[in-house]
Amino acid sequence: MARSGGVDDFGARWRRKWHRARIGLRRSGVDYFRGDGSDWIALAGLLLTIPAITLATVASPVWIDPAALALPIVAGGLLLRPASLLGLYATAAGALILEALTLGPYLDGPARVTPGTVLVVAACGFFGLILAQFRARVGVPWRRGGTMLFDLRERIRVQSSLPRLPQGWHREMALRPAGGQSFSGDFVVAARTHGGRTLEAVLTDVSGKGMDAGSRALLLSGAFGGLLGSLPPHAFLPAANGYLLRQDWDEGFATSIHLVLDLESGDYEIFSAGHPPALQLHANTGQWEEKSGEGPLLGVYDGAEFDAVKGSLAPGDVLMLFTDGLVEAADRDIAEGIDRLTGEADRYVSTGFEGAAWHLIEACAKDVNDDRALLLLSRRA
Repeated sequence: MARSGGVDDFGARWRRKWHRARIGLRRSGVDYFRGDGSDWIALAGLLLTIPAITLATVASPVWIDPAALALPIVAGGLLLRPASLLGLYATAAGALILEALTLGPYLDGPARVTPGTVLVVAACGFFGLILAQFRARVGVPWRRGGTMLFDLRERIRVQSSLPRLPQGWHREMALRPAGGQSFSGDFVVAARTHGGRTLEAVLTDVSGKGMDAGSRALLLSGAFGGLLGSLPPHAFLPAANGYLLRQDWDEGFATSIHLVLDLESGDYEIFSAGHPPALQLHANTGQWEEKSGEGPLLGVYDGAEFDAVKGSLAPGDVLMLFTDGLVEAADRDIAEGIDRLTGEADRYVSTGFEGAAWHLIEACAKDVNDDRALLLLSRRA
């Protein structure tokens, strides 16, 4: 009976040890793929592949070339930290020497360790070490890099979404980055304020384009989103200008247009900071009118003043805000671009401008190598 109890205790102890080891291994694996843990699991796995490749090369050098040692080296450049990578390189170098001694001089026939093989493996190791050092300096492991960029892109997309509007209003937003990239220097922040009666929307074009301007656009969109609705409308652009000046960027300027729309009366104010004018379609005449406030670029000098222009959207009227990439190009000035935009927009009058924003970008500036954005608001008849 005592013996049976001792066996049970022994088995229980081993089960507990196995459970702790399994939990620790799983936790280490999770931490590793999150970029927070040690890379010993990956290092151990790659170290085991080197003797396996070496044995396969010695057994069948025609099918398993000595240059196959470059495979764990390339994988190590993606998975390991620089210190661990040096240990992997030392093991691979030893394996390459063993293969050369076992297979004999490369002049004796094919499938030998040639100088070219050594150069290929060394080159892979060199570039892998550079990549690992860059990741270590940035502090973002490759396993999290893609996820982080995807998260940043989604944050910009969410921040650029427009709030729901009451019945009788239609809104659309379309944004197309330069060169088909995922990041843009154009962004929108919008919110309903004063108990939901007022729509405030800010369309901004950061200097630069694509990836170069994407990081600055993300920073500014967060700051502008915090300012919007927290300040009176006339104080928003001065506060945004001061914020941009404090960043002290080499390319520190931006253009912006701020719309303040009363959703009950249709009255609005537009404040502009060096931005292309808004365009209003008057349903009773079928004519387009340019509406633009007065003000300099954001981030140029302190104490800038921004004067508003007022207007009103009657039933059937349309208001478009856009960035210069939509109407300006190397082979045409902004006036020609605006004429083309309004001409294309007239095609959507009969359909109530449903789905018009994206199609207008396609029709007017499909192949322009610049960020393009269009915000469209219409008051239904």
